[in-house]
Amino acid sequence: MYVKPYLHERWAEGCTNARTLWEEIKTHGYTGGYGAVRACLQPFRISPIAPAARPPSLRTVTGWILAHPDFLPESERLKLKSVLADCPELDALTGHVRAFGQMLTQLQGDELLQWIKAVRADDLPGLHTFVNGLERDLAAVTVGLTLPWSSGVVEGHVSRIKMIKRQMYGRAGFGLLRKRVLPAS
Repeated sequence: MYVKPYLHERWAEGCTNARTLWEEIKTHGYTGGYGAVRACLQPFRISPIAPAARPPSLRTVTGWILAHPDFLPESERLKLKSVLADCPELDALTGHVRAFGQMLTQLQGDELLQWIKAVRADDLPGLHTFVNGLERDLAAVTVGLTLPWSSGVVEGHVSRIKMIKRQMYGRAGFGLLRKRVLPAS
């Protein structure tokens, strides 16, 4: 039995496991070791074609989608365009996310109902869940997207007080908490 032609033939048939091929040729009288068979198959494992570039991570694509298109470098814009060309659902999602971002930054809360209708028209379960949350308190969301006032500063102070309370392991009664939060007078 000629070992190399047999191995080439079996490789061409799709059997690429060196251990399996070694066991097969042992039944035909081959007395060599497994290492020799593996070494004989090694040139087949090295492909002349360069490996394809890794696709961008989910976090990277999310960053591209959430970034304002004008601030994306041209290389990243092209990569995003190729990703969106491969997935029409992601392309639709990108359009909705960017439209909501524009509504949010330009205080266009009066367009919220149109945006919700457009999202409902597409089959995007993740956005449908988001829209359900918006619809639970639609009036407040519309006002929040329309008026220039923000309660961010107040929420920041509330979060700071909660952190101080957590640091005190539940021993923060009002008197002690007041001494830690208010400056000494």
